[in-house]
Amino acid sequence: MKGYKFDYVKRDLEFSFEARTSRGTITTHSSYVIRVQNAALKTGWGEAAPLVGLSQDAVNNFEAVLSSYLDLLNQGLYWKELPLKAFPSIQFALETAIRDVENGGKQELFQTSFLKGAPIAINGLVWMSELPNMLEEAISKAAGGYDCIKFKIGAHDHDAECRLLEQFRKLFGPNKVQIRLDANGAFKASEALDQLKDFSKFLVHSIEQPIAAKQLELMQEVCAKSSIPVALDEELIGVDVNENGRLLLQLVQPKFLILKPTLLGGLGASDAWVNLAEKQGIDWWATSALESNIGLNAIAQWTTTKGNKLHQGLGTGALYANNIESPLVAKEGYLHYNAEKKWKFPNIER
Repeated sequence: MKGYKFDYVKRDLEFSFEARTSRGTITTHSSYVIRVQNAALKTGWGEAAPLVGLSQDAVNNFEAVLSSYLDLLNQGLYWKELPLKAFPSIQFALETAIRDVENGGKQELFQTSFLKGAPIAINGLVWMSELPNMLEEAISKAAGGYDCIKFKIGAHDHDAECRLLEQFRKLFGPNKVQIRLDANGAFKASEALDQLKDFSKFLVHSIEQPIAAKQLELMQEVCAKSSIPVALDEELIGVDVNENGRLLLQLVQPKFLILKPTLLGGLGASDAWVNLAEKQGIDWWATSALESNIGLNAIAQWTTTKGNKLHQGLGTGALYANNIESPLVAKEGYLHYNAEKKWKFPNIER
């Protein structure tokens, strides 16, 4: 791109705890921080952070592809001419970095009330752990002001997970705290409806991806018959929203979509999913795909332009021991942008 210079640095984000899901345990997450500078010496930042085991672009040669793409941009190619369909996290990173530099390089991608102090309601996430630890974490978050708690489930015995929710509900009724569940596709299709019926006794708001993705007829049946409203998450990954998004939603008819721009191909692709969902009466919320604060900030700002009042999944900034310092602060059930705190971007020496 004429007048622009692109480079990047790899940053291994280190979890401050053992992050477990039904897909396994995560201890580190590789993030590629992209910097773009224009002729006026303004600097924009973006982030490509594909999730191993989930992102379609979490491939062994990812860094080589990223480096080659940035070389092409430095040689004058326009970023939208890159073959980015198979690399949604790079699409997200370039889209946000360029928007940042074009807006003056202040990490202010949109004119939004969030930057002026209006917080975003977020859910408190309870990661998989030993069940007593999960209960303790949920109680701590609810007591600390979170009125929406999301439990990652599917790795423990089903009856034991039901007892966990029962114990939590005895302390926090549905008028005080909303419960969301995230199965990450862990349920067997033959058992899912019975399990969801059991969970519904605890007045659950929604369940994310109860069965594994790419079983569309089975997912259609689960959505139609579930005792709990179903949200699609992994089901959207790798789907071209413009070519197949409308048919997918018409077939499966979920109640909610979970939008993760890093996995879906950026903010433009997420816009397209929002438009399709709203036309079909499907609600949605945005969720971090475990980006650093650079990616999280972009998603948070984009979300507030949509006027979505549901709790968002954007409370991930405190997950890492070495996150990028930023104005983002999650507390008492909200994500805040504290303009008195400054960004501290990584050094890039190339």
